[in-house]
Amino acid sequence: MEDTVLKAKQLTKYFYEPEKFQVLKQIDLEVKRGEFLSIVGKSGCGKSTLLYLLSTLDTDYEGEIDISGQRVTGLSQNELARFRNAHIGFVFQFHFLLPEFTALKNVMIPAQKLGKYSMSEIEDRAYTKLKQLDMHEYATKLTSKLSGGQQQRVAIARALINDPDIIMGDEPTGNLDSNNTKNVFEIFRELTSVQNQTIIAVTHDEEFAQNSDRVIEMKDGAIIGMTKKGIKV
Repeated sequence: MEDTVLKAKQLTKYFYEPEKFQVLKQIDLEVKRGEFLSIVGKSGCGKSTLLYLLSTLDTDYEGEIDISGQRVTGLSQNELARFRNAHIGFVFQFHFLLPEFTALKNVMIPAQKLGKYSMSEIEDRAYTKLKQLDMHEYATKLTSKLSGGQQQRVAIARALINDPDIIMGDEPTGNLDSNNTKNVFEIFRELTSVQNQTIIAVTHDEEFAQNSDRVIEMKDGAIIGMTKKGIKV
């Protein structure tokens, strides 16, 4: 039976510079465990702002957010940092890997911060995640020596290292060519269908979005449409 991994209620957000502007308007959203959700809309519609609220990186909002049965609204910054590391993995348009570190060392970092496993266990887990993404042969290679597509796969492995409840993607294919975009999508699809991983991705890529489980379309800070398996709901 499906269960809800994320629930947002009446999310409202304002920007105050150069003047007060409402960027999100009473957003209600539920995401099921194992769902692959895409959020789309023109630049400035509020989709990235929504993602940053859902991922707890931005706490200046009205409304409530629950993740994995825990109310994250109102938690301190330190509590949120610990929560994110344990429950949320991030894949951005730019991979933000440390170029002076190997692929393996980059993947290990979130698990080292979590402090749940020994160093040998962390290394084993990191290698396993790289192998899952067919990047284990590059484990000891500096990430600065990898291609863009390879770097993004390392970033996905890093996002998976702590077995998060949700992976949040902010334009995860926005810096990739069509072939690597397809590879990343197929990785995401396998993660959701085989491992029941929940993925929430903001994207401008229409094909990427339309092949996900559900598409939410935003305009002027509001959800204006929803498509599930290609059917408007």
